Amino acid sequence: MEAILADYSVSISEFKKNPAEVLRNAGEKPVAVLSHNRPAFYMISPKVFEAMLEEISDKELIEKVKTRLGNISSAVEVDIDGI
Repeated sequence: MEAILADYSVSISEFKKNPAEVLRNAGEKPVAVLSHNRPAFYMISPKVFEAMLEEISDKELIEKVKTRLGNISSAVEVDIDGI
């Protein structure tokens, strides 16, 4: 059995009838849209999607910083005020 990773779920038939209402009722919570009692896809609001992209971007930046800090011995010092 597949886990449903959302507090709210609807059948795909119910979703097709009125997707805007499903999104409105869910607020900022993700919705699992089910087909044959299995998640077919998840629906999230634009606000949640933006927050997810921001989180992914932050994680990528953190990894880049960690990598560069690991190579600090090869860093070149620059004076940004002297430009």
